[in-house]
Amino acid sequence: MPKAESNPASKSDPIEKPSGPPKPPSGDSRRGAIAGLIIAAVILGIGLWLARDLTAASKMQDCLMSGRSNCNVIEPAR
Repeated sequence: MPKAESNPASKSDPIEKPSGPPKPPSGDSRRGAIAGLIIAAVILGIGLWLARDLTAASKMQDCLMSGRSNCNVIEPAR
């Protein structure tokens, strides 16, 4: 009976030798980052709009609570 080779260096099994860490797909990693950036920008825009609107409403309420009857904002002519 022939003896089986016991030298592991002579065997070339691709499963035992990983060629390095797997590379992530380049499109997927950027797509998620861009989507996160867009969502953050939208939330920031909504927050700024809401803050401006609430500030205007607060000023209007302060004017009305002080007893004045003409609290409309007067915009200068252009």
